[in-house]
Amino acid sequence: MSLIPSFFGTGRRTNVFDPFSLDVWDPFQDFAISAPRSDVTNETAAIANTRIDWKETPEAHVFKADLPGLKKEEVKVEIEEGRVLQISGERTREKEDKSDTWHRMERSSGRFLRRFRLPENAKVEQVKASMDNGVLTVTVPKEEVKRPDVKPIQITG
Repeated sequence: MSLIPSFFGTGRRTNVFDPFSLDVWDPFQDFAISAPRSDVTNETAAIANTRIDWKETPEAHVFKADLPGLKKEEVKVEIEEGRVLQISGERTREKEDKSDTWHRMERSSGRFLRRFRLPENAKVEQVKASMDNGVLTVTVPKEEVKRPDVKPIQITG
């Protein structure tokens, strides 16, 4: 496995050249670590593992994030700096009992934060967010693109 992101390969799409993504690439996100990890590593994993889909429809930009186990009160959706959509929250770690023996810990915990620079046609004052069965959906309506009036010119000759 290469530590350099694949620009043309078949892996998941990287955000290296995406002008709208403000994510930081984590070169260690695909490494499986079976030993317990520190809080800092878990926090980095939580940030890197919060996957978000972004699609554009004729009417809106739609963001969908899988946030299993989180309540809507634990997630924050904000517009900052005028055109940056920020989705953040925190997954708390399960309370540990001293008599428990952990064999594997794969579910991430800690804070997560994702940021996306919205295009000029986004109506940032009309953003709506909803949470259903652990899936956050953020809808950012688009301004209607005004097409210039085209008047035919008669060719003489």
